[in-house]
Amino acid sequence: MSDVDDRLIKLEMDVLAANDKVAAENRNYFADHNILALNLVSSPGSGKTTLLCQTIEALKNEVPLMVIEGDQQTINDAERIRATGCRAIQINTGENCHLDAEMIKDASAKLIPEDNSILFIENVGNLVCPAAFDLGELCKVVVLSVTEGEDKPLKYPYMFNASKVMILTKIDLLPYLNFDVEKCKQYAKQVNPDIEIIELSSTTGEGMEKWIDWLKSHRK
Repeated sequence: MSDVDDRLIKLEMDVLAANDKVAAENRNYFADHNILALNLVSSPGSGKTTLLCQTIEALKNEVPLMVIEGDQQTINDAERIRATGCRAIQINTGENCHLDAEMIKDASAKLIPEDNSILFIENVGNLVCPAAFDLGELCKVVVLSVTEGEDKPLKYPYMFNASKVMILTKIDLLPYLNFDVEKCKQYAKQVNPDIEIIELSSTTGEGMEKWIDWLKSHRK
């Protein structure tokens, strides 16, 4: 291994160590205020924002909800969330392909999540970099659309291994697609035997109850 490779590895380790320190601060803050913080990760176009909008509609009269939106550009997703009546803040990462713990710390200071609330962090659409960056969340929730192909867990194993839950979305489209649900679930379990799997459609509402029940069960 060359000196350049050694320096790059050390730099990456330093960056992750610094991020982990801030993530621990975030986690303590969320715990002190009984905030359920979830990091939603996926490929672009998986339906995270639509899922969040439907989740907010189902829970907004029961639980305080807030959203941190991450995208490289635009405030479109934050505006969609605000249209539901939910408080949201947009982070534009520019050339960066993921959110980091410092961004979440700064956004939380501006958003000021209520005690006993749920904070959804919608990460930048990317199944690679966000796997390595702890934000201080309770867990990662990976969202996979049936339009993407059932072998995504094998192609991006680090993300699926890092996630506690896999949400299989857009199941209302299954009659029109060549997508093997059981094979996809098998691949996900092959990468992460403990991953929980929820199948749903944000459009028709099928399966949403299981997701809502999961959220309620993980609030203290």
